[in-house]
Amino acid sequence: MTARVALVTGGTGGIGTAICKRLHGAGYRVATNYRDEGRAREWQEHMRAAGCDVTLARGDVASAEQSEAMVRQVERDLGPVDILINNAGITRDTTFHRMRADQWREVIDTNLNSVFNVTRPVIEGMRERQWGRIVQISSINGQKGQYGQANYAAAKAGMHGFTISLAQENARFGITVNTVSPGYIGTDMVMAVPEAVREKIVAQIPTGRLGTPDEIAYAVAFFLPDEAAWITGANLSANGGQYMGW
Repeated sequence: MTARVALVTGGTGGIGTAICKRLHGAGYRVATNYRDEGRAREWQEHMRAAGCDVTLARGDVASAEQSEAMVRQVERDLGPVDILINNAGITRDTTFHRMRADQWREVIDTNLNSVFNVTRPVIEGMRERQWGRIVQISSINGQKGQYGQANYAAAKAGMHGFTISLAQENARFGITVNTVSPGYIGTDMVMAVPEAVREKIVAQIPTGRLGTPDEIAYAVAFFLPDEAAWITGANLSANGGQYMGW
């Protein structure tokens, strides 16, 4: 059987890179989107040097039109999208009473509206082929909230609401829809936080450390094989025990 096609949005970031590597290593044909072509091509060459070939497709996931064009390019280059990982995300942190409308809108557009923008062009094909895997990358802060992140927490919580509704609509078509909610991961963004602040974060994590991008990639890969066909509408918390809910 021809290898399945996996599209990972935000694949050039820390967690996205780890997801792309794991899926490529599992035999999937992998694509990701980009906005900055120079940075994306540099990333692609670095990945190829590491033995990981990822196809690039231009597209801003905050735009429905660009997202559809990006999906169609992936279909032309690799074939129909069987696996979609909605991973793209940004932050615009500030307390709500100081938050500007553009800071709210940018986060909602990129983190939440993007899951509609990218999933809509692939869902009908998955239903026709009677197989699909969709995974949202949410966040611990979508579960528990976070000071200064009303926009981010709202978007990340909304992603799982999307998951459980889409899971119900598409279960009989062989499509599973699930969420992974990472805690604090040792990405470049987190490591740029002052050490004293990082120490306070780590002190709240029962495992006593930050997570790694590879650990999140492993959680994502768990949902993808045929053996995971009976798991849908789930949220897998990967946070070192920092937040434990049902």
